[in-house]
Order: sequence, then C-alpha cells, then structure tokens
Amino acid sequence: MPPFPSPHATVRSPLPDVPTLKERVVAAAIEAGAGAVRIASAQPDAAARAHMQAAFARDDFATWGYDEQRAHDTTTPQVLLPGAVSVVCVAMAYATSAPKERGALSGRVSRYAWSVDYHATLRRVLEQVARVLDDDAQAPVSRIACDTAPIAERAYAARAGLGWVGKHTNLIVPGLGSYVFLGEVVTTARLAPDEPLRKSCGACTRCVTVCPTQALRGDYTIDARRCIADLTQRKDAIPRELRALIGDWLWGCDLCQDVCPPTMRAGAPQRAHFAPIDAQAAFPDLQALLQLRSGTFKRRFAKTAMGWRGAAILRRNAAVALGNALDRATVPSLSRALTDDPHTLVRCHVAWALGRIGSPAALEALRARLDIEAEPSVREEIRTALEPFGTVASLTPQT
Repeated sequence: MPPFPSPHATVRSPLPDVPTLKERVVAAAIEAGAGAVRIASAQPDAAARAHMQAAFARDDFATWGYDEQRAHDTTTPQVLLPGAVSVVCVAMAYATSAPKERGALSGRVSRYAWSVDYHATLRRVLEQVARVLDDDAQAPVSRIACDTAPIAERAYAARAGLGWVGKHTNLIVPGLGSYVFLGEVVTTARLAPDEPLRKSCGACTRCVTVCPTQALRGDYTIDARRCIADLTQRKDAIPRELRALIGDWLWGCDLCQDVCPPTMRAGAPQRAHFAPIDAQAAFPDLQALLQLRSGTFKRRFAKTAMGWRGAAILRRNAAVALGNALDRATVPSLSRALTDDPHTLVRCHVAWALGRIGSPAALEALRARLDIEAEPSVREEIRTALEPFGTVASLTPQT
C-alpha cells in the first residue's frame, strides 16, 4: 500500500462542533456575569404550591398580603408566559467585605442593600439570555423575572439543580453559598432540563439557633412576621415585643446566612458592582438617619434596594436601633424627634426608644410630650413607655 493517500482520494474534514441552544444560553449568562446557570422544566410545581399554601394558612407572610391566588400564579410559569416550556435559572453572588471601620452609634444594613439596586445589574444578565433565545426563534419567546414578576424562584432554582433551599429558607448554591441574587428567564423554547441536587442541611441548625426572634423553625420554614428582614421593611408599627430583638439592624438581616457553613466557605467574591456605594452603606449613622427627610433620602438611598419604602421607615428603624443601643448620649436626638418628626409612626417608635433607655432626661422628655401630643397612638406609646417607671401622669386624652 502507498504510504500516503492517493491525490485523487476525497478527504473529509470533521464538522465543527455547533453549540446547542442550551449551551449558548448558559455561555451568554456566564459571560454577562452570572455565577451559575441551570435549566428547569416550566411544568407547574404542585409541591411548591402546597408548601406556599401551608405557609399562607399559618399566616407566615401575613404582612405582605399574599393569598391563595399568589400560590397558584407563582408556581405556574404559564401565568407569566403562556406556553412556557423552560425556565432558565440564574444566580449571581453578591457578598462583599464590610468596611473595616464602624461608628459607635451606627446601624447595620443587609449586604444586598449596600450597592446600587441589584435589580438593574441582574436584569442586564437576564436580558442577554433572553436575547439569545429570541434571536434563535426570530421572535419573542421569553419573559424576564427579576424579583418583579410572580414566580417561585427558589422552587424552580432547586428543581433546576442550581442549589438547594436551606433551613434559613434561602437558596444555597454550591461554591457560592446563599448570598446570591436569583433571576429567571421563562421561555417557550425547549431546553433540556437539569437534574435537582440531592443535598440538604442535614443536622445543621446554626441558622435556627442564631435567629434572635426565633423566626426559623428548623423545618425549612419561616415565620416572616418575626423575621428581622421583614420587620425592618414593614410599613406599619413593629410589634413592641419584637423591637428589642432587632438589635442594631436598620434594614434587613444577615445573621442566618453569616453562620451558614456553605456560605462561610464560599467567602466574598468582591464584585465591584456589589461593593458598598459609600463609607456608610453598611453601617449608617443612626442619629443622622433620625433626621432624614425626603430630599436627602432620594439623593442618598433612592438608587439602592432601600429606596422603595421611604424616609419615614428608615427613621422608624433608626429610632428602634438607637433605643437598643441604650446610650444616654442619644436622648437629645430622640427628644427632638419626638417633638419635631412629622410622621406619627416615627414618633411612636421614638417614644419606645426613650422608654427603653429610661434615663431621667428620657423620662422627662416623654412626660413633657405627653402633655401636648395630640395623636392618640403616640400618646399610647408614651404612656406604655412610662408605665414601668410609675410616672404616667393621670391626664385624660386630648380632644
């Protein structure tokens, strides 16, 4: 036989590998900044629906006004996009290191709210994924969900094998931990689904033990009415019996995630777009916040994840944190707020804070305000704050 092929023989070149649509979707998400990507079937999730229905029956999420319809809609992707077949589940790690220096009278802010609102950053990733899907179909075949559309994101992320839901009820992503933002692209394109993980928290109960308000039950459920993250975001009064347990948290809470072993092992990836926007993003000055008004609030917080509740909520939370600091040096600031703050909700919590401090100057400020306060709810808070000291004046409510 000749050592070389005949010059007349036909030599076939191997065909280049063409990435599948799923491979292109995953590559687009990773290139745009996602830390992990998996695919789930868009079939309605009966197990997640039953889980949510049980939570609603216990009133776990009563402060958010969720109802039976939400349990159906969030576990049925076809409500979001008729004809949905697949759900692309994306995770972005956001943990960054806190500033090393912290003021003596400062509050704590949950990591997710240190930077510019994460929705914009995550949405850009999801838009890249949606573009690949729509371009492939040469038609709109996708819908983005970024904490702004009804979908049970943790349930579908777990179904996709993106991670597993921990006892703190957050999704834990292997290698990334639970400090992750989740987003979804629901599509009518058929993508091969990934398998769920066979993982759980096992016997670990660190998150359950560390929760000051006992919001976590240890069975992968949470009473959100007791969760500090929920308490600092609710728009009405924080229950009196829970205020002292909030400690110095001004917005959100990270305690259950800080002690989570997979999250601790993951560390902080130090992504620049999730870094604190300024020196006080993680530990704001509480006395300064007590004087926060709408104009300053919009300039300082409107671009963050704290921007949606308004200045009065942050002033209310600052009052509670100052009360828990038990520092008599804050009494003048609290006394001015009790007199000057235009919002009834804030004055109620300021009265509580003064009563918690309980110094002679704090009690005097409460008694002085009781004589002239016209708002019944504030008068009630003042009386309740004074009762343990036996100094409630025998005054009739003003008319």
